[in-house]
Amino acid sequence: MSDGDLGTAPVVLASVSPRRRRLIRALDLRPDFLDPPVEETAPMQDEAPHDFVVRQSVRKAMGAAGVVTDRTVVIAADTTVSLAGRMLGKPTDEGEATEMLRALRGREHAVLTGVTVVEARSRNRSSRYRSTAVKMRAYSDEEIAAYVTSGKPMDKAGAYAVQDIDFRPAAAVSGCYLNVVGLPLCDVAELLSGLGVRTRLRDGWELPPQCGECPLGAGEPAA
Repeated sequence: MSDGDLGTAPVVLASVSPRRRRLIRALDLRPDFLDPPVEETAPMQDEAPHDFVVRQSVRKAMGAAGVVTDRTVVIAADTTVSLAGRMLGKPTDEGEATEMLRALRGREHAVLTGVTVVEARSRNRSSRYRSTAVKMRAYSDEEIAAYVTSGKPMDKAGAYAVQDIDFRPAAAVSGCYLNVVGLPLCDVAELLSGLGVRTRLRDGWELPPQCGECPLGAGEPAA
């Protein structure tokens, strides 16, 4: 734990993602939100996907730590899709979204999210990443076209949302489901615990059925 009692410290999620902002509210943190004051960068040459998402999450967290009050604990995350060694970020236009969805169709890929937490005063920080295997179903070109036309793929790594009830892109998910949605809450809770901020699921909030083995489901604070 860093100097001082962080058990009641303000918590900020540095993210513009509506999915991450919705997920973090599942924890009993009462977080505030801000847009990361840094631009996202492209992967460096030969950078592994897990190194890339951790580096991006560190940049976002440290950037936010410079603009918040000194007792604040900042959370930041970054997600990418890795398909046969190729990283897929957010599509820049409908054509790229279509190309991504065609490339993913019927194949397995990894969704990787890097998470960083940092105490603004000391700049003490901790990071980790989570990887989840996703097997996509063999959706049709017509389904791709309808999904892309809806605009839903445009702010999502890999151009899809696993939780979309109409498109239903995934045939199977092996590993942390919330990681694919955008924020592995179990990792967030454990990283916060390392800084002295203990949290658990908010009363009345239940994990999705795909998260049946998640330690957060036991109802105890992260150790």
